Amino acid sequence: MPVSCAAFGCKNRRTSLSKHRGITFHQFPKDPGLRKAWILAVRRRDFKPSNKTVLCSSHFHDKDFDRTGQTVRLRERVIPSIFESFPDHLKKFPVKTRSTRTSRRAGEPSTDSVLVPVPKPPDPPKPSVSDHHYALDPNQIKIKLSEAQARVEHLERQLRNAKDRERRQKQAVKSLLDELRNTGVIPDEFQLRLSQDSDD
Repeated sequence: MPVSCAAFGCKNRRTSLSKHRGITFHQFPKDPGLRKAWILAVRRRDFKPSNKTVLCSSHFHDKDFDRTGQTVRLRERVIPSIFESFPDHLKKFPVKTRSTRTSRRAGEPSTDSVLVPVPKPPDPPKPSVSDHHYALDPNQIKIKLSEAQARVEHLERQLRNAKDRERRQKQAVKSLLDELRNTGVIPDEFQLRLSQDSDD
């Protein structure tokens, strides 16, 4: 039975068609705090997800995904936030109105003519190659490559030695057979069979 998305009104199911469309399915997190945030985001009354309950990728922003590997994964601490199939009254989060006079005045636009410059937020740091767990260290690669080459050379030497031993053993057996034939110890029928085997 195909797995269905747990979001209200979402009809996405885990099928070959949804896989072809690039829709992925993600289980509710095991972390209790994050799991509770997901349950609140789904906004279904008395909803208790099981360990197999999933939400589809339609309920997350593109920036919420880690697509660096073969498997599409959600980034850490991501909460679903796109629910197009919600009825209108569920799409809007309730906004608390300010209750005191001071708090209401704080929300009003300022009439002061003095503009306070807002500092520009710093540019986010550019990720370096070493920030990722899958980044390769060139020195480590050189070490592993030289170890692999040494292992290959060792195995090639072993193969050459084994072939030399096999050749020497065949020569020893052939010389013994020739000696036995010359002394006449081997009967004629065995000589014929041995000559056929030695020719192979």
